[in-house]
Amino acid sequence: MIGDIIGRPGRQAIRELLPNLRQQYGLDLVIANAENVAGGFGLTLATAMELLNAGVDVLTSGNHIWAQQEIISHLDGDMPILRPLNYPSGVPGRGYLVNRQTMVVNLIGRTFMGD
Repeated sequence: MIGDIIGRPGRQAIRELLPNLRQQYGLDLVIANAENVAGGFGLTLATAMELLNAGVDVLTSGNHIWAQQEIISHLDGDMPILRPLNYPSGVPGRGYLVNRQTMVVNLIGRTFMGD
């Protein structure tokens, strides 16, 4: 699990380091929080694809997933992007998925969150 990846420097680190780390440690599943990869705020299709192509298997998010409107239409598709499961019903996307016999669940807390 990779914590919050932020902006271009974070994406660059993933591109440069993750392929070797996957090989060196035989990683079967890589999960990364990607809600701040697009300019430090949100996720776009291009930034999501950049991380997936670098070897991330599942992208998680939080409240910033909604910052880049273009990603919203992809949340209900086949891309392995998760929004928080504990958001209200009717919100686009899903909060869990199964990847290689592993269920990944994405939840959001409210500590330090503004109203």
